[in-house]
Amino acid sequence: MGEQAEVIVIGAGIGGLTAAALLQERGIQTVIFEKNGFPGGSCASFTRNGYTFDAGASVFYGFSEDGRSGTLNLHTRIFRRLGIEVETVPDPVQIHYHLPNGFNVAASYDRRMFLDALAERFPDEKDGIEQFYRELEDVFDILSSLPAGSLEDIAHLTSVGGRYPLKTVMLSLKTFRSMGRTARKYIRDEELLHFIDIESYSWALQDAVSTPLVNAGICLADRHHGGINYPLGGSGSIPAALVRGFEKFGGTVRYREEVTGIVVENGEARGVRLSSGEVVFARAVITNATVWDTFNRMVSDSRYRVPEERFLRAPSWFQMFLGVDGRVIPPGFNVHHVLIEDWKTYDTLGGTIYFSAPTILDPSLAPPGKHVVHAFVTSETTQWDGYARGSDTYRQAKERYADSIIARTEKILPGLAGAVELKVLATPQTHERYLNRWKGSYGALLKPGQNILQKPQNMTRVKNLFATGDSTFPGQGVIAVTYSGVSCASLVARKMGTPLDYL
Repeated sequence: MGEQAEVIVIGAGIGGLTAAALLQERGIQTVIFEKNGFPGGSCASFTRNGYTFDAGASVFYGFSEDGRSGTLNLHTRIFRRLGIEVETVPDPVQIHYHLPNGFNVAASYDRRMFLDALAERFPDEKDGIEQFYRELEDVFDILSSLPAGSLEDIAHLTSVGGRYPLKTVMLSLKTFRSMGRTARKYIRDEELLHFIDIESYSWALQDAVSTPLVNAGICLADRHHGGINYPLGGSGSIPAALVRGFEKFGGTVRYREEVTGIVVENGEARGVRLSSGEVVFARAVITNATVWDTFNRMVSDSRYRVPEERFLRAPSWFQMFLGVDGRVIPPGFNVHHVLIEDWKTYDTLGGTIYFSAPTILDPSLAPPGKHVVHAFVTSETTQWDGYARGSDTYRQAKERYADSIIARTEKILPGLAGAVELKVLATPQTHERYLNRWKGSYGALLKPGQNILQKPQNMTRVKNLFATGDSTFPGQGVIAVTYSGVSCASLVARKMGTPLDYL
């Protein structure tokens, strides 16, 4: 059989969609195969009884209108390139933290307000607070001036190094530094160091010592520049817009067509095999799946197998999607919250509660007088393996666990239990089933001591098989996988002889 496309993308998650849209806009014929009947993966939306819920992500960077030439407003630049508009509304607070010992702080868009709030709580650490967060600003200043591209693209690295030699050297040095160890250069108070840990854990799912300083600079500094912006209509507006841009330039998304295997001949990816038995060939294949799903399931050759222990595995989630009486949300309540009751258990399964109420920003997501609440905690498939899917015992176990989380959440939102009018629950098994994620995981994490260059990149050991998504550099989060999609598209396009223009 001949090639039916130049590039095949496995999965319509944000990384895969971004890569596909940029390649198609460049004139490289691309086709996406998506298991589900909708795009977005964990950045999708779904509706129930008039409520629209974010399936996963709800804190979004990258929509700044900042005119700087760097990489941190990628959504704005991508959609501008595609000629597509996504309407957003700014959120003045990234996360409101509710922590042990009565420690409450809102990570405001206003950087001065945020730092002053920390200094008020820790007056003896005022100078250390300023110095640590200045380090993150320095990383941001570098990144915001460098164009996005692949770390494996020698032409890109040569170009950037030639145009920005000093900043390139500075970024290279910071690449090997840890967020937590940097914090400990300036700060001694253990409670404040715990807070910096949860600043990291809230988006990287690791403590600050395990988190590269460069990653922290992207999120924790950009919230005070580009800020947090919520897409009107819910998280699903982002993948829907990427699909519109992709199709506008002639791309094809084939929904409800699951890729079960990657065709590898003589060490080279040649195409994919679908669940229907159809085989589709292409010059290159891009996988949006986790590193384990790609090499332990879709690539059958055991020589390419990736042991689970090579990286830490990000956990999965137990999620509650609630439709509630709007009166339970008080005036002035922030959209995003993190609740920790005990520092000793914050990084254990279920130890931290994540909470959002996006209808505060976009009332159209719920019927009049109602609100959407999305609350979730880390979880693993092993906690639910003993229940048969669809059984009464499984349903009852989910209800009991949800009730316990709701009871804990009432510490920040009294009366929540009595306000619930609709409840949709999802376990890690749900993530595994719908998103084809091994054990429901959200990708590979670096082990303590590893640096970001040891993260899986866009190239793989199989020739012409490329990777994007949360298993690849830079990691978890919508803006991170967007970056991986941009760098992957840049690498593939250059290898095909039609390099992308910088965004």
